[in-house]
Amino acid sequence: MAMKKFLFVQTQPPHGSINGQEGLDAVLMGSAFTECAVLFLDDGIYQILSDQQTGPLNSKDYSVTYLALADYGVNNIYCCQTHLNERSLSTKDLILPVQALPEASIRRLFDEYDVILSF
Repeated sequence: MAMKKFLFVQTQPPHGSINGQEGLDAVLMGSAFTECAVLFLDDGIYQILSDQQTGPLNSKDYSVTYLALADYGVNNIYCCQTHLNERSLSTKDLILPVQALPEASIRRLFDEYDVILSF
């Protein structure tokens, strides 16, 4: 029996709610049991933006925890190229290497995974 593949989709900005951090925790836990990947869409891209200044927000900067994904065997990390462009960002602005995909490829990506969890 083949193990199910999980795609975790991060769509929320990193601060103002706990959704992003809960999504990260879920990826790290899920990777112990099955193949996992992460996709950053919309304002979720800000979760992996370099040099976050969270002091004025009285919020913890958990973005560096994303650097542990490779240690947990999560090597498929994606974002939407269009969403990067809309925010005047490039993959060089992010704390970890991601594969920027065009929107058409993202639609196909969803078909590759058995379970899709959005945060």
